[in-house]
Amino acid sequence: MFRLTDFTYGEKTVFLRADLNSPVENGKITSDARFRAVLPTVRYLLDSGAKLVIATHQSRPYKGDYITTEEHAEILSRLLGQEVEYVEDIFGRYAREKISTLKPGEAIILENLRFSAEEVFYKPIEECEKTFFVRKLAPLIDYVVNDAFAASHRSQPSLVGFARLKPMIMGKLMETEVDALSKAYESGERPRVYVLGGAKVDDSLRVAENVLRKRKADLILTGGLVGQIFTFAKGFDLGDANIEFLHKKGLLELVDWAEKILDEFYPYVRTPVDFAIDYKGERLEVDLLSEDKRLFDQYPILDIGSRTVEKYREILMDAKIIVANGPMGVFEREEFAVGTVGVFRAIGESPAFSVVGGGHSIASIYKYNITGISHISTGGGAMLSFFAGEELPVLKALKISYEKFKDRVKV
Repeated sequence: MFRLTDFTYGEKTVFLRADLNSPVENGKITSDARFRAVLPTVRYLLDSGAKLVIATHQSRPYKGDYITTEEHAEILSRLLGQEVEYVEDIFGRYAREKISTLKPGEAIILENLRFSAEEVFYKPIEECEKTFFVRKLAPLIDYVVNDAFAASHRSQPSLVGFARLKPMIMGKLMETEVDALSKAYESGERPRVYVLGGAKVDDSLRVAENVLRKRKADLILTGGLVGQIFTFAKGFDLGDANIEFLHKKGLLELVDWAEKILDEFYPYVRTPVDFAIDYKGERLEVDLLSEDKRLFDQYPILDIGSRTVEKYREILMDAKIIVANGPMGVFEREEFAVGTVGVFRAIGESPAFSVVGGGHSIASIYKYNITGISHISTGGGAMLSFFAGEELPVLKALKISYEKFKDRVKV
């Protein structure tokens, strides 16, 4: 795949697909983490004399955080120390005029890409090429730089549509992500430990099945709803309250799949030995083998217990490779952050090369000032797809573009 240093950008118009999709409260962006992550690429291109066209999506139609990119432009301008002009258009005449009049070292940001209907659906490259979005903008662009790793598991016009029309290049963030995840996945160092938590149970089951079958993992530690499903699949009674919750979430249908994984790889999937519940307003830890487990009938499980944290910590401290995605419990409530903080701190203190991803995982790492993790991935769903062994559409598009334009390096 092409890297930024493969080309020169002076006087060239560069379309930079970033992922600046950020949390929003009361109409205002509350975190600039994704903006800071893409700054090295933006600065490199501007310092190289590129005419820079930045594009990003923000949320989905009808959601509360579905806003314009006007504030995105303001945040980028502040971080860069130069104006990034907000263009209230995507591929119409106004946007094309703005692109055509850009000068070297100048940058604009287009309107929220998902204001365009074409950008909402997933289509193969061949169909993405035919969209109005790609057909209108392609004649104005010299290079496409993709730094949107968090969206790399999607196939949409802005992400893959230019791949056979223009050289498509990895940005610095994309390069760092691909290198780090590839190192973790391909490493032969052992033991290799995967920590799977959170609520994306089906994605986590795909990861577990893939890394165990391909012998990419030696142990899998589970928490969150993933841990509950595997625990239930092992035959433990989680109580009426928790079984009803899993039923409402549509997760009970995944128990059979979890059982099949356990049947084939039983010793390598570890589940919690105790859980924490909210008992009359306070954290109470309940051992799975104790009589207290009857409390699960009335009280929901909100975290893994301290004994589980200690068992997981011992394993993580001896690991050589660690991949983690998803919290161990409802970390937003401080008394139920014990599991998440304990496990992630152990990952940070472990000498292993570690990769942690997922929006909630990242939020907990920053909230509790956890350090020492080798690589914090910006992509939750993309990272899970990567470790599930699935071909990410954006990485496929980057490879296709490389094969088509490899004779144009350093022009």
